Amino acid sequence: MDTAKTDPTDLRAMSEPSSAFQRHLAQTSPFPIALDIIGAEGCHLHTRNGKRYLDLVAGLAVNNTGHRHPKVITAIKAQLDRYLHVIPYGEFIQEPQVRFAQRLTGLLPAGLDSVYFVNSGTEANEAALKLAKRITGRTKLVACHKSYHGSTHGSLSITGNEEKKYRNRPLLPDVHFMHFNRLEDLELIDQSTAAVVVETIQGDAGVRIPEAAWMQALRARCTEVGTMLIFDEVQTGFGRTGKLFAFEHYDVVPDILVLGKALGGGMPMGAFISSGANMRLLTHDPVLGHITTFGGHPVPCVAGHAALDVLLEEGLVENARRMGDLFKKLLCHPAIHEVRGTGLMLAVDLGSADRVQGVVKGCLESGVLGFWFLSCPTAFRIAPPLCITEALVREACEVILQELERT
Repeated sequence: MDTAKTDPTDLRAMSEPSSAFQRHLAQTSPFPIALDIIGAEGCHLHTRNGKRYLDLVAGLAVNNTGHRHPKVITAIKAQLDRYLHVIPYGEFIQEPQVRFAQRLTGLLPAGLDSVYFVNSGTEANEAALKLAKRITGRTKLVACHKSYHGSTHGSLSITGNEEKKYRNRPLLPDVHFMHFNRLEDLELIDQSTAAVVVETIQGDAGVRIPEAAWMQALRARCTEVGTMLIFDEVQTGFGRTGKLFAFEHYDVVPDILVLGKALGGGMPMGAFISSGANMRLLTHDPVLGHITTFGGHPVPCVAGHAALDVLLEEGLVENARRMGDLFKKLLCHPAIHEVRGTGLMLAVDLGSADRVQGVVKGCLESGVLGFWFLSCPTAFRIAPPLCITEALVREACEVILQELERT
């Protein structure tokens, strides 16, 4: 055999990326967008065929500081010259983890002072459920209808969408669902409830915002019966909603905070945060109450730390508020039923799934990348990098309005 012709490391022998994408990568749907990306900068993506796209998705609320912010890239390159993975999480003192945890907890209320870094938002939710059960000694979990918390078994169990779940049953037992903004549903929370898990704004449901009075009543009910209140801020954290964390809109503090997506500054990362006393329960009876090999990897830690500094130093949280208001002002058309959301976490509801498909596809052809909601097919999302400028917002809205005229 002529091994030179079959060596998979020989780039000349590789298939075209589009063909290899279908043949060798597991797919998530029968109809991926399949843009062949070779570069990204700021608010734009660049494809192999030379086309540039204005990104209104930001990797699904990941790239809050924009693609490849220079300060984030500099931090990553500096860490690459020091070390990469050296030991599973928790055994060695690693300065990137320590400094990032200090920076995060310095921005959070009392009681949220101990960080456990993991690999993703769904793992953070899984670990938060384990911690709540350990703290309370209870098993019952309460989540919300139309919620989304991830695709692993525990996270899927507390996701309020049966279409995502039915092929994977049996899931966790003793899970119950309540409605956003329905005060009487809070009676589901009782002395047997280990945790209530709530998105501070429901994302996949089409950007649904809870009322402050309901969130405050939820907090009071959890305190009354000794239940851990878990806020899932995987999508909403790090300035996305015009506050650094969305729970700040409601004057309510959770017992456990779950983070992901933008946490790593474009690198894969999640975290759950609680009090030091709560977190110490994971260290004994049994030891290694939660363990992760790659959680707290030093490269995502320095990237996330740099991205957090950029958010604050460059006023991107305030920019999210202003640009979100501008989107709402400009997106005025008879076909638009509602523009829901706050900051740069928006849903444009057209009342028609077919029309949404037409507009999103038309915008893509015109160089503007939008995206759908799996659980709200009548709306499409707007969640660009928080560094988007007024000129780019106007450009995006012009394209959207043109496509609405065509569909």
